[in-house]
Parts: sequence; C-alpha cells; structure tokens
Amino acid sequence: MNLKNYRDIGKSGSDLRAGFQFEFHCQICSQTWQSPYRPYRRAQLSGLMYRLSRLLNDRGMLFRASNSMANFGEQGARDSALQDALALAEQRYTECPECHKAVDEECWNARAGLCRLCATNGGGRSETAAGGERRESSAGTEAAASAGGGLKCPNCSSAIGGGRFCPECGFDMASTHKTCPGCGTLCMRSTRFCADCGHGF
Repeated sequence: MNLKNYRDIGKSGSDLRAGFQFEFHCQICSQTWQSPYRPYRRAQLSGLMYRLSRLLNDRGMLFRASNSMANFGEQGARDSALQDALALAEQRYTECPECHKAVDEECWNARAGLCRLCATNGGGRSETAAGGERRESSAGTEAAASAGGGLKCPNCSSAIGGGRFCPECGFDMASTHKTCPGCGTLCMRSTRFCADCGHGF
C-alpha cells in the first residue's frame, strides 16, 4: 500500500526544534493522526551555531557552516523518517479497493472489504480486490486461532480473544514500534534502550 494521505509538519533548516513529523488523515471523515516526532540533531546543532553567529554578529564562516550543516543529509534523514511513519500509518489506514481512498478503522467496513461509503453505495464482497481478499483471509485466520485459544499477548502472556489491544495490559497488538519518552525517537518495540538518548524502557 502506497499511502498519499499525509502532509509534512516537521521543522527544517537551522532550527532548535528541527525534526521530522507527518500528519495523516482519513480521506472520508478527515480524522487525523500524527506520526511520532523524530528530532534531527544535526539541524538542531546548526541552530545553536546560527544563534551563536548572531550573538557574535558573524555573517561569515560560522554562519555559512551552520547552514551547510543543516542541509547536509537532511533529505536522506527525512526519507528515512517518512518510511517509518508510513509503516506505522499502514497499521491505521486501509486503501479501499473500490474508490482507492485511504481510510481509518472507523470508516472501514471489514465485512464488505470496502470503505463505508462504497459498502453503502452497493459495493459488495464479489467486487473486493485481492487486497481485500487477503485482509479478510487474515482476519479469518486470526479468528480461528482466537477460537482455539492460541493467541497470547507478547507483552504479558495473557490469553486474548482477538482485538487490537490486550485487555490485561493494553499492549497494541498491531504496533511494531514505540516512541522514546525522553527524546521522541521512534524505536523498535523490542528495544530496551533508546539508541538516540540512552533512555531505558
């Protein structure tokens, strides 16, 4: 799925708050979700240098160095942050095979395999594309496993009967990442320490 329902709300350039963040929206109800903020340390450091150059009334080498530092590698870092944001967004949005709109869980009709508008307008199970087929097949597999009592929460090992969140500890079964409370960096769910600031989970 190649989501296009987002806009860049990050800060770029020589800014102490420089970082990457993206806002996604449902293309039916317009409800929004923001990806975790990822700070861009190189640009933040250049922001400090820029402020120092202003204090020293320097428009020469230090000023140019701060701009160069902010620009160097920014596109690659942004692309990486966007890919992580898209991976998280794909757990929240589904593309309707009928109208090709990206919709959230509230606007997705899993039974019809369509968004709620297409399902209401007469779209049916027979018109569902291969993506919808896979979604329902996967849902059926999970339901069968749940019925057999085989699903357990990977966080607390409690038996669960389906659904996105564990009823015992609230673990998000669909999420593969978590946000560091210390600096906001996106980390893998299994990470014990933040690679950016060293915060322990």
